[in-house]
Amino acid sequence: MSSASCGRSFTKTHFSTAVASAFAWFCAAALLIAAGLYAPALGAQSAEPATSAAAMAMRSILLWPNGAPGALTGGGTQDTPQLDIYEPASNPTQTGVIVCPGGGYRSLSLIHEGSDIAAWLVAHGVAGFVLHYRLGPRYHYPAQFDDITRAMRYVRANAAALGIDPKHVGVWGFSAGGNLATMISTHYDAGHADSSDPIEKAGSRPDFTILSYAKVTLHPDGSQGTALLYLLGPNPDPKLVDSLSDETQVTADTPPAFIYQTANDPQVPPINAVLYFEALSKAGVPVEMHIFENGPHGTFLGQTFPNIPALAVWPTLLANWMQAHGWMQGASATPTPAGGK
Repeated sequence: MSSASCGRSFTKTHFSTAVASAFAWFCAAALLIAAGLYAPALGAQSAEPATSAAAMAMRSILLWPNGAPGALTGGGTQDTPQLDIYEPASNPTQTGVIVCPGGGYRSLSLIHEGSDIAAWLVAHGVAGFVLHYRLGPRYHYPAQFDDITRAMRYVRANAAALGIDPKHVGVWGFSAGGNLATMISTHYDAGHADSSDPIEKAGSRPDFTILSYAKVTLHPDGSQGTALLYLLGPNPDPKLVDSLSDETQVTADTPPAFIYQTANDPQVPPINAVLYFEALSKAGVPVEMHIFENGPHGTFLGQTFPNIPALAVWPTLLANWMQAHGWMQGASATPTPAGGK
């Protein structure tokens, strides 16, 4: 193998150089040194309004209009998981992607890892669905898993109305949201054929998985941080920790994946990406991984760090991968992130 000066890229066992220019904006820098996984706020679910271009064409739905399973009362939006729907004017590949923002399972980065990501998808002719999942310490597993499962079922069950091919539904997770993405990618089911709810009849397996500095393993070698506490609560059952360390759950039927990571991420070590890559590769599942040499935790679309210009190329690598698999068509300009110039 050969290594690149600015970054290391893996396609199975292949390395490639990643260099590109970057937009200059700094408003997110102060958010990057948070305890645990990336968490822009320490409170409950963020109510921060989406300010990206995608916000101009967004509508929201409650995943469970009559109340989510296990939902508490009195918490407002904390108790009502929802999906923000962003639809492009044209979706030639009929693809939809459910986006799981990060936030250490205690908050949600709804702009930089939510509406900005939906804007990128829409600019490339793909529908985006930003998931507001329930958070700790108010909720622990399986509430978060129930929410991503329901979101997958909702999109697939409503594929025709959304202009989506039910076999072109992916999931994209950031940081702790990446943990949720690998969770649904390894713990899915075929749906409940005997349910009276048409949404519950739909299968929950993603057709592909995109991971951005994702928390994959819950074992100590993956730097547990505080996410484990907020997901599972204090003193979790070791068997549950093993089961939700998703690199151990990969099979030949696990969805193909694209993995992006930086080598010196202080909060989610690259071993998380490597373990999942290795498990997919051993199972014969198509996988592409790019590990860049430099970059802190929470690098979003890679355009927030002008001193690390190599990072700005990774969304292009993702677009190339999606196009190669038929989940995206053509090339479009990346929209300016919220707060950018």
